[in-house]
Amino acid sequence: MLSRFRSPKEQKAIVAGMRTGTVDVVIGTHRLLGKDVEFKNLGLLIVDEEHRFGVAHKERVKQLRASVDVLAMTATPIPRTLYMSLSGVRDMSVIETPPVDRLPIETVVRRFSRAVIKDALDRELERGGQVFFVHNRVQSLPSMTRFVQELVPDARVIMAHGQMPERELEAAMVKFIDGQADVLVSTAIVESGLDIPASNTIIVNRADRFGLAQLYQLRGRVGRERQQAYAYLLVPADGRVDDQAQRRLRALQELTELGSGFKLAMRDLEIRGAGNLLGAQQHGHIAAVGYDLYAKLLAEAVRELGGERTAASVEPVISVAEEGFVPEDYVPEVNQRLAFYKRLAGATGDTEIEDIRAELVDRFGPLPEPTRRLLDIVRIRVAARALRIEKIEAGEGRALITFAPSTDVEPARLVHAIQASRGRLKMKREFTIEASIAKGSWPAVRDSILNALAELARA
Repeated sequence: MLSRFRSPKEQKAIVAGMRTGTVDVVIGTHRLLGKDVEFKNLGLLIVDEEHRFGVAHKERVKQLRASVDVLAMTATPIPRTLYMSLSGVRDMSVIETPPVDRLPIETVVRRFSRAVIKDALDRELERGGQVFFVHNRVQSLPSMTRFVQELVPDARVIMAHGQMPERELEAAMVKFIDGQADVLVSTAIVESGLDIPASNTIIVNRADRFGLAQLYQLRGRVGRERQQAYAYLLVPADGRVDDQAQRRLRALQELTELGSGFKLAMRDLEIRGAGNLLGAQQHGHIAAVGYDLYAKLLAEAVRELGGERTAASVEPVISVAEEGFVPEDYVPEVNQRLAFYKRLAGATGDTEIEDIRAELVDRFGPLPEPTRRLLDIVRIRVAARALRIEKIEAGEGRALITFAPSTDVEPARLVHAIQASRGRLKMKREFTIEASIAKGSWPAVRDSILNALAELARA
């Protein structure tokens, strides 16, 4: 094991062992990325809590050996890492099954007040548990420790932060782990790696200053057994919190179910952007070409390197007489509406559309008519995309269906479909077919368009 808690002599011996090959497995902190560290024959690198490593650290890992197998593990991947996985640059596995009998952590956002903190402390101490109190300012940590001690005079309150001498910090942590202290007032050093079953309440002061991944990791310090756990996220007493912080806290409150770290990371990706694949920025947008174009270019490059045949994607334009949208009075929050529009735009099959329909009904109630029509139009769009159709213009009992020049549908198949349709399909001009469709009610129009597309698909 290699970390700053080892003496200089021990560290020197371990580094020498790695260089000569007498050490087979080394487990360490960021100390493993030191300039003096060399490996004789490095084959596998496992990075736990990958979100705690910056780009410079990862570049140092690449320098250790030209080709090394890397397994990165994290509950909350940073936006760039998540995007690299979603786009196929990295392989990804997701563990979604929680431990047996584990309960979701009850998460509340409160303004800072003596009453709220005292109530949270008393509730946990009365049932014989321990409490984390996170205050991420070393300078004011001693005064915050005294404040907590005044609120619960009978409790054993200790303090810990990263600037303490190694032995003193180790002693404080061991004391808390062994149950010799009731409340640990600390900085965010407790963010990961601690598994203390008796600790089932965490209070995070100035939660608005923490990132989404940090808050999720801090919340994960409690609720590790079968007892109900509580996470109190404290914001300033005057309630002043910027928009991005509000979105982070709202996301954390909404996603409390077990295994929601992946969904939180996806929300973080939406809030902050994917970052630069080849630069040092781990979040944000790519200014030169725009995010969407960058994403498409990257996806195409990955497919080409993987040996897949790539063709320009076709996004069908569906022109019908009916309007489809999500009304403001149905989904009031603009960000939620945009999120649903984005998911519908990227839908690739009927199952996905039905999942979105079920979620809308579950969260907001029965679908209004414009939203029903929107989902129908998306179904048509998905069916058209599969045939590489550029445009469908429907109205007055007919629909003009225009194929992209790159369509996979061969001319012979189209001729066969037209002959088998008994006059319902006609060739209008090159790449364009006219289909007879129903007039009148939207459901009839929708079904006849889908039937026409199904005929073309079967041909």
